[in-house]
Amino acid sequence: MNEALENEIKAIERPHQRLMYYNLVACLALGPFFIFALIPWTIRYCTMRYRITDESISMRWGAMFRKEVILNYSRIQDIHLRSNAVERWFGLSRIQIQTASGSAGAEMTLEGLLQFEDVRNFLYQRMRGVKDGAKSGQSAPQISSGELVQTLQDVGAELRSLRELIHKRMPPDRPDV
Repeated sequence: MNEALENEIKAIERPHQRLMYYNLVACLALGPFFIFALIPWTIRYCTMRYRITDESISMRWGAMFRKEVILNYSRIQDIHLRSNAVERWFGLSRIQIQTASGSAGAEMTLEGLLQFEDVRNFLYQRMRGVKDGAKSGQSAPQISSGELVQTLQDVGAELRSLRELIHKRMPPDRPDV
């Protein structure tokens, strides 16, 4: 993944405006009770914020009762893309992030993203990088076979000297160990 795309993904702070239109259409399906669903969804949309960094992803929302979820990439177990027909019509999808928390549902659901496949690939890359123990752009130091042989010979010599020292300090009546 190139650096420009990573910076674009890290710059995402809010869901796209199309999510509000999707919420409106979904509320209209409730008929005369649409207002009871529209108010909480509007508040959620207006207060929803994302923060994507090199170490974690966070999401917060809420007016009276704020909720914030922060997930380190090392905790992520699985990532799913979900979208229904109306979401696809608006060009949206939900990214559901699951952890090993024991709950059946997603720990975090990112909503209102247009570049959902790029975000999913970014999260997979970070998740795999943490689990493999390698940071992006860095590799483990290489040891030559000559250095390895010399180190093993040094360890063997040290063990022999420790063994001789133990034998010298043992009382004469003890059996040889």
